[in-house]
Amino acid sequence: MDGSAIALVAGEASGDLLGAALITALRERRPDLRFFGVAGPRMRAAGCEAIADSEELAVMGLTEVLQHLPRLLKLRRRVREAILARRPAAFVGIDAPEFNLGLAGWLKQRGLATVQYVSPQVWAWRQGRVKHIGESVDRVLCLLPFEVDFYARHAVTARFVGHPLADQIPLDADRAGARAALGLPADATVVALLPGSRMAEVERLGQDFAGAAALLAASRNPAPRFVAPMANARVRAVFERQVAQARADVELVDGHSQQVLAAADVVLVASGTATLETLLTQRPMVVAYRLGAVTAFLLRRLGLVKVRHFAQPNLLAGEGVVPEFFQEQVTPENLARALGAWLDDPAAVASLATRFGAIHRELRQDGARGAADAVLELIGTP
Repeated sequence: MDGSAIALVAGEASGDLLGAALITALRERRPDLRFFGVAGPRMRAAGCEAIADSEELAVMGLTEVLQHLPRLLKLRRRVREAILARRPAAFVGIDAPEFNLGLAGWLKQRGLATVQYVSPQVWAWRQGRVKHIGESVDRVLCLLPFEVDFYARHAVTARFVGHPLADQIPLDADRAGARAALGLPADATVVALLPGSRMAEVERLGQDFAGAAALLAASRNPAPRFVAPMANARVRAVFERQVAQARADVELVDGHSQQVLAAADVVLVASGTATLETLLTQRPMVVAYRLGAVTAFLLRRLGLVKVRHFAQPNLLAGEGVVPEFFQEQVTPENLARALGAWLDDPAAVASLATRFGAIHRELRQDGARGAADAVLELIGTP
């Protein structure tokens, strides 16, 4: 057993960000530790030896996972054999629960300590998974406070560690500085468009986002400035075509999502981590989500969804504080109307900012250090 090594498997960009912060926090306490696993660019920069790239796990939805199942199973076999050969002190799965929980359970059966960092949304849908989670991992590290109560009811060890994004994003976003850096006028109305970081998200949502921008621009004088931070070149190419087809005037920016959010008056955003970034920047938003038709049908038909809201800001607030649109509700008209409602109600925007500020402070717990402490406690480091 290699007591100085920790294996990590991170899914896509958000997991890569969390993994890099965790590695840094672990190294502060244990400089001797070495890291390997499925990693993205940030984790590699933090010193993680990559045996596969985290982008390989960027698959969403039930039917979408089935389409990629042979490849994912082959990858999981390769990864688990590589981890078992080195027998690290612990395995940490970061998000990507469909991939990581099966891997964790296999490793736990062979005597390895296992952790799931980022709870799957088991409290929201397919709640029967909680038994499998408890059998697969020694502990779950939760980013959101209400998740711990759910696990406690099912006798699964879980800890709220806070969200690293809440630590990274300042409590007061610098709108003027962000606009200056992006070359945006100080007095313009700025709308941020975040159609997703994954190809599937942008392919399903981008046309409606671009259409909403065109409608909103046509209904306002002067027209707002639209800015869209792009996660990568492939996503940019797809959204660029969608914007052209909608004849919308949108400035595309490579990366800099937090800067774009800070500059914005209102945000149109795909459901996911970006909604939390928007909350932490204290900006009003409209949230959209669209799954594959078969996946959405199964979720509805089988009654697998157990919550009233899917957007993280609404879940954290415990009520519907921002508009959210799902599947056929996602239309340019609905999105443009909801964006315009925020622009026409500055009192509601101010009230929401106060609410978001309180949530930000609750989540600001030095999350990476809290996660590192939990991992080190599990492997017996004082």
